[in-house]
Amino acid sequence: MNNKLFAAAVLAFAAAAAHADAVDTLKDFVATVKTGHASFTQVVTSPDGKKKKSSSGTFDFARPNQFRFEYAKPFEQLIVSDGQKVWIYDADLNQVSSRKFSQALGATPAALLAGGSLEKDFTLSALPSQQGVDWAQALPKAKEGTFQSVRIGFKGKDLSALEIVDNFGQKSLLTFTQLAANATMPPEHFKFTVPKGADLIEQ
Repeated sequence: MNNKLFAAAVLAFAAAAAHADAVDTLKDFVATVKTGHASFTQVVTSPDGKKKKSSSGTFDFARPNQFRFEYAKPFEQLIVSDGQKVWIYDADLNQVSSRKFSQALGATPAALLAGGSLEKDFTLSALPSQQGVDWAQALPKAKEGTFQSVRIGFKGKDLSALEIVDNFGQKSLLTFTQLAANATMPPEHFKFTVPKGADLIEQ
């Protein structure tokens, strides 16, 4: 084997090892990181790739099944799961909707991060690393879900990004920064009280 072939073989092996690590990192993240806090930016791209919408906020979670997405820009919106129900509060409309956790989530990206059953709900595979981010793919086993695929990106052991493609081909990319793993989370952080005067829609 000449040097070029040997070098190519070593690079291929290293790439394969890195790909395998992305799935292992995801499993390790779910097993060992019980709570977390991070800032995020979200870019939603239309199926044709022409329209993009950006938003930002903070994300908190506590296993099992509790999480809080707090959007600050461009519009205030709050999505909270207390493990029993998922609440969505639109500040501009002063409207709240709620659904049972099992109906709202199931095998969804939020459930995956906040405590979903990886092996039961998703088929996992490793993807090529890109720009220093190691990617794992999670395909939902359930056929009646609302999304096609999820990609989870890690920089080292730290959660870096989450990319979701829904059944209409719309892509949502969340990029996380300042992740504090196993941060202290007060229980009331995942409780939601309907604001006075807000319309409540229970589904």
